[in-house]
Amino acid sequence: MKRRQIYTYGHYLKDKFGTKVYKVPISISGFTCPNIDGSVAVGGCTFCENDSFSPSLDKVMPLKGFHLNLDSQENPFLEKQIEQLRLQFASMSARLRRDYGASKFLVYFQSFTNTYAPLTTLKALYEAALGLDDVVGLSIGTRSDSVTEETLEYLTTLSKRHEIWIEFGIQSIYDETLERINRGHSAQNVETWIKKSKAYGLHVCGHLIFGLPNESREMMLNSSKAAYEWGIDSVKYHPLYVVKRTALANEYARGEFTPIGETEYIEVLVASLKMKPEHVSVQRITAGICDDSLIAPLWCRNKNMQLKHINERLKQEGLKY
Repeated sequence: MKRRQIYTYGHYLKDKFGTKVYKVPISISGFTCPNIDGSVAVGGCTFCENDSFSPSLDKVMPLKGFHLNLDSQENPFLEKQIEQLRLQFASMSARLRRDYGASKFLVYFQSFTNTYAPLTTLKALYEAALGLDDVVGLSIGTRSDSVTEETLEYLTTLSKRHEIWIEFGIQSIYDETLERINRGHSAQNVETWIKKSKAYGLHVCGHLIFGLPNESREMMLNSSKAAYEWGIDSVKYHPLYVVKRTALANEYARGEFTPIGETEYIEVLVASLKMKPEHVSVQRITAGICDDSLIAPLWCRNKNMQLKHINERLKQEGLKY
């Protein structure tokens, strides 16, 4: 039986641009989150250790002790931030060209909350990114409580000439879960800003985490169903794993959190993929980390093995990734 190919983000970009388009992840010093700086919470999400997601910052002039927010009146380090952007892009795009034959790029503002700064700073960084060689657009990772109407209006103007995506961490639609992980906003807040972003005509990617504390299979699938109904255009699925230097690591050490097993994760993932609307592209179906910062579950250490097991299960459903 011929298996049906799951619609991936790579296929979406190839169909649209007729060539290989890759996302270039960028981390900018000075960006933080409102649930780290005390605006809505302190300490960040319980699972988050941002240094593990932005190792490139150690190589490009980190700005220690400097943090922006929506009310910042000035940014004395803007030129250094733009230089960080250019250095990271040059290094990563060269590798993607060499190793994968990439010819066009989306600059992916990945670490922390990349709309959590004055619009003047955002404009300077976004426009600098769009001016880099062979860049066709942006993908901006953010939180739903850190976006303004003014920013959405500005992104809409950019979208008339460029491919513009905004990525929201949905994680779960259950407020008790969001409170448990110290998320700092409600599910209603995410729904509101996803729908606003869509109303402005922007492309939206939603992130979902399976295996959050005390969530059942039904709860995880309800989060997927709601995200699809809110109108997301693309999705990333993640298992929750425990890394060092996080509040979740402390919970795990005290026996207060049990990570999701690989078999259960795959079953929830497959069910979520089967209910996904055809037009919603998939950007990620699992995640993990292969260094000694990973505490648990150990099956998240080997991503290639994860993908092998996922595809074996998808084969039973007549699907392939």
